[in-house]
Amino acid sequence: MRKYLKLLCTILVSVLILSCFSSCTKKQNTELTKVRLNEVVRSVFYAPMYVAINKGFFKEEGLEIELSTGQGADKTMQQVLSKNADIGFCGPEQVIYLYNQGRDDYAVLFAQLTQRDGSFLVSRKDEKDFKWESLRGKTIIGGRPGGVPEMSLEYVLRNHGLTIGKDVNIITNLAFTATAGAFKSGTGDYVALFEPTASMLVNEKAGYIVASVGKASGEMPYTCFFSTKSYMENNPDIIQKFTNAIYKGQLYVQSHSSKEIAKDIVSFFPGSDTELLAVVVENYKSIDALAKDPILKEESLSRLMDIIQSYDANLIPTRPPYEKIVTTKFANEAIKNIKK
Repeated sequence: MRKYLKLLCTILVSVLILSCFSSCTKKQNTELTKVRLNEVVRSVFYAPMYVAINKGFFKEEGLEIELSTGQGADKTMQQVLSKNADIGFCGPEQVIYLYNQGRDDYAVLFAQLTQRDGSFLVSRKDEKDFKWESLRGKTIIGGRPGGVPEMSLEYVLRNHGLTIGKDVNIITNLAFTATAGAFKSGTGDYVALFEPTASMLVNEKAGYIVASVGKASGEMPYTCFFSTKSYMENNPDIIQKFTNAIYKGQLYVQSHSSKEIAKDIVSFFPGSDTELLAVVVENYKSIDALAKDPILKEESLSRLMDIIQSYDANLIPTRPPYEKIVTTKFANEAIKNIKK
């Protein structure tokens, strides 16, 4: 009897050990790698990224995203350079400026999320047949001097034969958060606004969206993901998994309705109305502002540099070689391995 009890105890102990080992192994296999991501601002414009987080696409790739907001492209770049963030998300112009500073461990772009300027021109009256040329003699509330939204707006105006300060007046001395209020109080004939502010003015019957700056300025890499060259060289697997998740988010946004997407991202915008969010997403979809894949094309980057140099050639005295500041290998690999 004692022999049987001893044998039974041995079997039970073995089962417990194996069970514990299996449980520990499973836990190790499901541990996620933390990635510190700093976004330039919080915006519905970045819906595919928020979808990728909330739908678990990063977790599927074994990553846990620690998201912070820089509140400015220069601040996002500084977070990455100071190693307080692993990956940055903002306009690629910051990467261009940094490369021209001659830094050894410069930043490299590896995935694109948006492909047009996201601002809309809002008028005081409904203009079904709006033409940019009709702005002659008018006053527009624009953006911050030196910011890409303002550069894009002025690029469009010049392309339609309008000279800034002569044919059309642009107000650029207002804070970003004050432009809509200034327009509502009677300043200017038009205002260039990002969403959801533009649609909020429409809902309040305080204005009408008459044109898209992004549609008129053309395709360009408006917001992209980047890391330092050293981080990318040391963590290629993380960059690949990150890009895979972003591409999954892009595919999801393409295949789902704006209402579905609004529900998927509303947690990033506490207190927001999902109906308004759906309108905003639809507006961005309608102008093809959301990139369908993460590949950053050379001709698109070249257009961005055209826009910047036409505004102020001193901002980019030398154009960095595309292959130095952009890699498409991670985006190409994501497209290759992830089925639509």
